[in-house]
Amino acid sequence: MRPLLPSDPSAVGGHRLLGRLGSGGMGTVYLGRSPAGVLLAVKVIRADHAADPAFRERFRREAEAAGRLSGRWVVPVVAADPRAREPWLATPFVPGPALSEAVAGYGPLPVAAVRTLGARLAEALAEVHAAGLVHRDVKPGNILLAPDGPRLIDFGIARAAGAVTLTAVDAVVGTPGYLAPEQARAGGPAPGPESDVFSLGCVLVYAATGRGPFGGGHAAAVVFRTVHDEPDLAAVPPELLPAVTACLARNPAGRPAPARLRALLGDVPYGSDAPGGGGEWLPGPLARLIAERSTHALELPAPEPTRLDAQPAGARPLTRRRLIAGAGMLVATGGPAGWFATRGGRRGSPPPPAGERPTLGP
Repeated sequence: MRPLLPSDPSAVGGHRLLGRLGSGGMGTVYLGRSPAGVLLAVKVIRADHAADPAFRERFRREAEAAGRLSGRWVVPVVAADPRAREPWLATPFVPGPALSEAVAGYGPLPVAAVRTLGARLAEALAEVHAAGLVHRDVKPGNILLAPDGPRLIDFGIARAAGAVTLTAVDAVVGTPGYLAPEQARAGGPAPGPESDVFSLGCVLVYAATGRGPFGGGHAAAVVFRTVHDEPDLAAVPPELLPAVTACLARNPAGRPAPARLRALLGDVPYGSDAPGGGGEWLPGPLARLIAERSTHALELPAPEPTRLDAQPAGARPLTRRRLIAGAGMLVATGGPAGWFATRGGRRGSPPPPAGERPTLGP
């Protein structure tokens, strides 16, 4: 995590900002603290993007769509203000690395962990699709690893199934290597729930082998292989092949629904002793990393004030009840959260006063 700049707001929507998690062309993601003491990742969109009425409408629609999700394995929007000069939203956080960071740093996951990963993400997709949404960017960077199971995040390009896209004609939406063939064909049919299942199959290959089923290299070459070549599954463990092969069917109609995929992955029970249900489902080094990041996040001190909060008076957050329900959760994002958790919070920094100390639970 980096310190706030003098030009940064001190608060957004009533949430006190503690530092910067990351920034890019669309805006900046801040670590914030709600009035209830819950840590939040607050994503603030640049004003020049918000000046586009179509973009602002898309932002509003997608914030509302993500706010309707409530399943255990998805990370919804808990508060947002699409009417602000610089629109913002906040999402719940799990104190763990993205799958991409975990595999890159610690190697492929064991078969049992991959089965848990796939089963829980299948449940997440079932809820997303039941809400009439398509995620369209299921990839390792959008999956966080938590002590009790994975979380699917970042619905920034999710939209209602069948809705007209706001992207340019012939644009490819998604991440090369994890998008379905129908997504990779510019001008083809709109992606549907089956496209998310294909992407999940690619994620499982990556989790089990450390590489995607269509290789690496230039994005155009990866997209070409996705459309024209068969996936490389030579290194996939035999126990996972039936589920992965079904997900990667070239014809969308041949891919399993999330409930069927969960059955193909085998029984992954709930319970305190079950993987993904409160017991340790990840290898020991990853479990320890998550514990360390939780501690660092809770020990972050409040920064010095910057400029006054620029949010307009009377701004009302969306899904207020979700913010209350999520009061026991930390909040962050995928890639920037990994950076913040490994580098944020100086050792020896004094903890915040008791009245300002963030909480992990009620």
